[in-house]
Amino acid sequence: MHSFLRDLKTQRWDDHRYYHHSRINQSLHLLSALCFLTTYVTIFRSPTAAAMIGWLGAMVSRQLGHFFFEPKGYDQVNRASHEHKEAIKVGYNLRRKVVLLSLWGISPLALWADPTLFGLFPNAAGRADFFRHLGQLWLAIGVGALAFRVAQLAVQQSVQTGLVWLTKIVTDPFHDVMLYWRAPLHLARGELIDPMDDVLEEAPQRA
Repeated sequence: MHSFLRDLKTQRWDDHRYYHHSRINQSLHLLSALCFLTTYVTIFRSPTAAAMIGWLGAMVSRQLGHFFFEPKGYDQVNRASHEHKEAIKVGYNLRRKVVLLSLWGISPLALWADPTLFGLFPNAAGRADFFRHLGQLWLAIGVGALAFRVAQLAVQQSVQTGLVWLTKIVTDPFHDVMLYWRAPLHLARGELIDPMDDVLEEAPQRA
């Protein structure tokens, strides 16, 4: 248990220091976290609605921050290139995200072309059925993406690494709210990039 918690702390710390320099990205992560927390409540009442909120609200805002606002040049704070950070990324790096988001993006077209999706769903009686089936499909894609990456990490690194990453992903909304709730305030003051003082303070301990 001690090593599990230590690895969880390390994955969270690396995620913050490597991938969340932009205050816009941090603010979008705060929005994403609040949307994900909403899905955690909604999923018990309506899994399909939760999937809609999770993908359209949480995932879109989260990935907009990573793709469009996070700096991709040399990271002076951590002394690492963008390519190096992408190569050592434990979870979904940008290349893997493109594959996942492409699959998510074409899924409505696939369902529109074949409302039964090769017999997976009954014929949709109307628009409500279509969106219910789409929500179920998006939920399956989300769960499948988590299971696939956990299995991949278990094979490539270790079972614990995969389970630690899964725990991190599931608890990220809570952690992101605690970490980035001030980001919109910094952004309102015109600070576009986090000076990463917490990372710089930690640097001598990592050296």
